[in-house]
Amino acid sequence: MQAHPTDSSSAASGSAALRFDVIAGLTAATVVLPKAMAYATVAGLPVAVGLYTALVPAIVYGLLGSSRVLSVTSTTTLAILTGAALGLVVPDEDPQRLVAATATLTLLVGAALIVARLVRLGFIANFISSPVLTGFKAGIGFVILLDQLPKLLGIHIQKHSFFFDLASVIFHVPDIHLPTLLVGGVTLVLLVAMENLKPHSPAPLVIVAGAIAASWLFHLSQLGVSTVGHIPQGLPSLALPDFTLAQSLLPAALGLALMSFTETIAAGRAFQAPGDPLIDPSRELTATGAANLAGAVLGAMPAGGGTSQTSVVRSAGGRSQRASFVIAAAALATMLLFAPILGLLPNAVLAAIVIVYSVGLIKPAEFVQIRRIRAMEFWWALVAAVGVLTFGTLQGIIVAIILSLITLAYQAAHPRVSVIGKKRGADVLRPVSPEHPDDETFEGLLIVRPEGRLFFINAQDVTDQIGALVTKHKPRVLAIDMSRVSDIEYSALQMMIENDERAVREGVTVWLVGLNPGVLEIVRKSGLDKQLGPRRLLFNARVAIEQYKDMNSTAPQEAGPA
Repeated sequence: MQAHPTDSSSAASGSAALRFDVIAGLTAATVVLPKAMAYATVAGLPVAVGLYTALVPAIVYGLLGSSRVLSVTSTTTLAILTGAALGLVVPDEDPQRLVAATATLTLLVGAALIVARLVRLGFIANFISSPVLTGFKAGIGFVILLDQLPKLLGIHIQKHSFFFDLASVIFHVPDIHLPTLLVGGVTLVLLVAMENLKPHSPAPLVIVAGAIAASWLFHLSQLGVSTVGHIPQGLPSLALPDFTLAQSLLPAALGLALMSFTETIAAGRAFQAPGDPLIDPSRELTATGAANLAGAVLGAMPAGGGTSQTSVVRSAGGRSQRASFVIAAAALATMLLFAPILGLLPNAVLAAIVIVYSVGLIKPAEFVQIRRIRAMEFWWALVAAVGVLTFGTLQGIIVAIILSLITLAYQAAHPRVSVIGKKRGADVLRPVSPEHPDDETFEGLLIVRPEGRLFFINAQDVTDQIGALVTKHKPRVLAIDMSRVSDIEYSALQMMIENDERAVREGVTVWLVGLNPGVLEIVRKSGLDKQLGPRRLLFNARVAIEQYKDMNSTAPQEAGPA
């Protein structure tokens, strides 16, 4: 039976996608595994715990998550918070208690994420706007680059904050270790050259293999070049939580859960490609929660979406979560077979790989485009980037959320109120503007159109804008076109009633026109419709104009912009 051309094409496409995912997974594994082991030491845990964290959570998230390429393992902030939490309950070096405490902490983090899903807290992630996300991505790009720079230069600094670390790197420039710089520099040049010649090629795999061979042949560690070092072999054993520690660890677990979720959402959206499914916050809560619950069984540390490893997956051509499964398989193979070999890999090579695949997070062109379209949101993006650099990733995400909320509140508090005119020679009503100087207005009639929801935050602002227009134009009739008002809250309604009474005392008749059904119902419930009467509650602005014409014997007068 002959295969249909479409079937052959689909099979070829599927084969190509699988090849990209395998290459991306293997490439990312060269970054994820050593970093995961390093993060374990940051948390005061054995390096093997890092491998466990790169194994189980990656598989579970790959099955349940909504991002096609997000790599879920440990992160810098999670490692620091984990170490601080465990240090409070395991002050002495007790390996068994440490394993139990780690399992308990990770279990609590997973449980907190699942509970957050059940009470539907995923909406929190929707508070980050696109311009703010652009700034956040740039900020984490700079953080990743600076984090890897000391490894590339062969220097050691005490890490505190971005600007402190930057000053420290500059201060230690005379201490640059030339053999390490040579290894890192050659890696950078080869990676950039190979990626330019053939994008998404297995260049990092070739370079990693070559670096391991060079490390063995030239004894680079004896020349002072830092390598990954010893990695223990063997499968992880089951870890039982100690629930007597739950109360002590719960506050830290809640902070870690928030950190895991916000980093996961931010990283997932940062690496979402055109055509990818939207990141579903509720599904992310379920996936990361289940990933941590499963990881706790093997003694893994708390996990979340990582930016640098996801950057490698995306840049290396990863197209689905099969890349995460390859990373997990590489972690398992490392535990069983390749630990001694991977231990020869120079850290400078890892740093070069991370730098090459993370620099794309910094996109000046997006900042330029945002500034050209919306200057205000450009400043929000800039502040979000500086927030990450100043306060760190988690605090930077919080800054991003706060900025987005401030932007939303500012826009809601200052809705547009337009003066409406009629296009000459056409049945078109539109806001009066300098672009349309010939639009008609009507002597003694002022039509204003507020836009958006009217509620306690913006009611006074809308009242002030309309009051200023009334003072300027001095109309006999003020027609408020409510067709663009989707809802009116009690406070705004009360203010509208008071303003109508004030207008009557000042000799101005107020008409409400174009109320949508929801707003009309609220007006009727308040009794405002009876206060206005049928001649002051009109169907739309055109009816208002015709009624005003009928009231006046004079013809409409031409005027410039009102």
